[in-house]
Amino acid sequence: MRKVILNLATTLDGFIEGVNGELDWCLLEEDMRFDSFLESIDTIFYGRVSYDLWGNYQPEASASGMEKQIHAAIQSKKKFVFSRQPRSDDKATFINTDVVAQVKKIKNQPGKDIWLYGGAKLITTFVENGLVDEYMISVHPTVLGAGKPLFDISARLSLVLIKTNVFKSGVVQLIYTAHTKQ
Repeated sequence: MRKVILNLATTLDGFIEGVNGELDWCLLEEDMRFDSFLESIDTIFYGRVSYDLWGNYQPEASASGMEKQIHAAIQSKKKFVFSRQPRSDDKATFINTDVVAQVKKIKNQPGKDIWLYGGAKLITTFVENGLVDEYMISVHPTVLGAGKPLFDISARLSLVLIKTNVFKSGVVQLIYTAHTKQ
């Protein structure tokens, strides 16, 4: 069965974006091997707001070759958007009913792993319904003091650390699985 992987950047104080949606603190360097992660997936799960902001994002012409390569890889993936608002889009499949059953159905289809991109509300839904198989959290060496928190869940979540990666930028990537089998 395919895994759903929450791969997300956070600040040291646990925010996934600043109070005004800032992401300028988020570092991306070659030694992070984000391209390898993208090769391991063939599907991305988005919330509607995240999809509208980033699902079809194209880098500026002046962007680095690495940034252009990453975004081309992202655009090549199958996209599912979870939204309460039905919508048609030729670049994504919108899901607005029975999230748990739909995710389980997709996980049982043949293919590579699935990236749970976010946003925050979708992450909460997935975590609270036991739909995340792996948590790949990259902690960046920045403290914002305020912003959108990584988790906004109603119950304790026990995880098991399976790997740690430390990058030259000071980013520490923590990879966890859920404590109980999902």
